[in-house]
Amino acid sequence: MSSEQSEPATAPLADGEVPVEELARRQGVRPVTSVDDMARPGLFDSNQDWDEFLADLYASRRSGLA
Repeated sequence: MSSEQSEPATAPLADGEVPVEELARRQGVRPVTSVDDMARPGLFDSNQDWDEFLADLYASRRSGLA
């Protein structure tokens, strides 16, 4: 086993498909430089919506552990 890092293998693209890197370039997508960049005020209408989202997220993460 080698300690060198290698690029992950990629599947060949079908006709008309564009690599994700090219799509990001075309759309002007930039890497996230801060968690604050991802903040969306008002994303959840209430604390109850937020709590329900977190409960579902945590449950989905735990479901793979059973």
